[in-house]
Amino acid sequence: MDGAVIVITGAQGALGRSVADLALARGAHVAGIDHAQAEIPASDDRIELGGVDLSDPEQAKVAIDSVAAHFGALDALINVAGAFAFENAADGDDSVWQKMHARNLMTALHASRAAIPHLVRSSTGRIVNIGAMGALAAGAGMGPYAASKSGVHRLTEALAAEWKGKITVNAVLPSTIDTPANRASMPKADFDKWVTPQELAEVILFLASDAASGVTGALIPVVGRM
Repeated sequence: MDGAVIVITGAQGALGRSVADLALARGAHVAGIDHAQAEIPASDDRIELGGVDLSDPEQAKVAIDSVAAHFGALDALINVAGAFAFENAADGDDSVWQKMHARNLMTALHASRAAIPHLVRSSTGRIVNIGAMGALAAGAGMGPYAASKSGVHRLTEALAAEWKGKITVNAVLPSTIDTPANRASMPKADFDKWVTPQELAEVILFLASDAASGVTGALIPVVGRM
């Protein structure tokens, strides 16, 4: 990945940071985009854009265009930005469904739309989305989250078909990711069975690499030891 320019949305979260650190270690230039304010100082190989609402298409375009202008190119977009909420379908609040739709699906859609004009100019244009194993069959209380992540799966397939031969578009489907937030919300779980951010980052960066040139439209489970 030496010299590749990679945009990571949701870069301030546990998974986003792991992907960024691994990409930098492999010689990539990394731009992090997040709704949270940037916490990491800029360097020659790394910039951070904070305060960006990717559910707003204009903000997504401005952020992505500024990255391409800064580095002079864009080779890969990794859509990590997202959110989780537990809400029953029958008697829940519509605002939760709207939030999951905006934070999980629309952020990926807007970032992808903004990135595509730049990615088609790269010889190795890549989009990697974060889906969810929990979206394959929604359990109780998982309706809003599963519906939004299922939308990410369908978005992945549609973009892969539309841009076949020009950009590869794939998604990873993690089970529970071993993050501090998930440990705090499920303190009695067996953390050793969860997939680590580092394990997930390895698969993500494989899909963003030259080695994955023949893979597109794939939804790849990454489930740790579950």
